[in-house]
Amino acid sequence: MELETSSSQFQGQTQVVSKRQNYIGWDEYFMGVARLSSLRSKDPNTQVGACIVNRDMRIVGIGYNGMPAGCSDDELPWERSGSFLETKYAYICHAEMNAILNKNSSDLRDCTMYVDFFPCNECAKLVIQAGIKKVVYMRDKYKDKPAFIASRKLLEMAGVEIVQFMPKRSSITVSFDLDDEAQALMYPTSSTNHSTTDSDLKPHTNEK
Repeated sequence: MELETSSSQFQGQTQVVSKRQNYIGWDEYFMGVARLSSLRSKDPNTQVGACIVNRDMRIVGIGYNGMPAGCSDDELPWERSGSFLETKYAYICHAEMNAILNKNSSDLRDCTMYVDFFPCNECAKLVIQAGIKKVVYMRDKYKDKPAFIASRKLLEMAGVEIVQFMPKRSSITVSFDLDDEAQALMYPTSSTNHSTTDSDLKPHTNEK
């Protein structure tokens, strides 16, 4: 019996099956995981996710912003203004903290963290102490606030590489329709078609 191969005969010509070209790159994959994790956040105003990756491009930690384990997110406040004890800021754990504490590896040295927002000064301390050597972020919304100025200063002093993620597509949509011939992972509806090349497999290295 003839074994099945990756090519087929069609009108006397061999049709070679090539790999799919619109697969996502590493940066898109890991930032996508961070963004997906943020959807678990109960925060009504700001949802943040973080994903930590080691040198072998394996995920070793994931987290999102939320209240500490065992503390009711129905009883604690989500307010952004008012006295300190009546706001979320007295209680909430940031995504970066949770990703570090949720690590499935004994060592985070030389890892990369992907996160929605540029880390605050407290999270920067945790990043540095954990040995993480690179932070890839999407937004620096609060860059002029003292906590984030201090954060950047700390990260730069500690030699942590800071990179802003620049997406090559507008969105990635996850579908749960297993009968969808377009597969579970649907690609964006942006006007620009993007074909991934080998260069896309390497994380961005351009600093903002």
